[in-house]
Amino acid sequence: MTTSLSLAAQQEPRTAEVRRDTAETKIAVRLNLDGTGRSQLATGIGFFDHMLDQIARHGMIDLEVEAQGDLHIDGHHTVEDVGITIGQAVKQAVGDKKGITRYGHSYVPLDEALSRVVIDFSGRPGLVTDVAFTSGMIGTFDTQLLHEFFQGFVNHAFVTLHIDNLKGVNAHHQAETIFKAFGRALRMALERDPRAAGQIPSTKGSL
Repeated sequence: MTTSLSLAAQQEPRTAEVRRDTAETKIAVRLNLDGTGRSQLATGIGFFDHMLDQIARHGMIDLEVEAQGDLHIDGHHTVEDVGITIGQAVKQAVGDKKGITRYGHSYVPLDEALSRVVIDFSGRPGLVTDVAFTSGMIGTFDTQLLHEFFQGFVNHAFVTLHIDNLKGVNAHHQAETIFKAFGRALRMALERDPRAAGQIPSTKGSL
């Protein structure tokens, strides 16, 4: 009976809807961690939308993001707050973390660029990045904001995240390999482990 209940719980949809309204931005995020990679994105920053699409497609997450921010200043608040809101939504959708794989990693190449991303749904926010962009801007996207996006995400998803761009000459390729690898690592970590149904993946018994 307990096993049946655990298996049923494993099949429940993992979805969330979160809004974040401040004096600087208004963000709405909807996601389904067990989706098909569908996305609907409108942040006002074209390249950022392109990167969020990589997370959805490679993470097999259905993701909707609508953002209205103070882009007349710059993209900082919008990108950071989208990271925060997606982090909050992921945390909400994951729930108690019973039965998930917990760890995920991925290497992704794109022509001359290669990036590695490793994630742990540890319950402890932590971000380590080693990324030396060859350009400060990609379209209207300030490459410094990649760190701000992921910092916002880890602080509110409560995950540990390591991001390394191992090779790259073209900044677009550098960023794209990072977001693709993040999506792939996220998907791996969130996969339901049939051998650990109903179990917290930690010797502490909680995450």
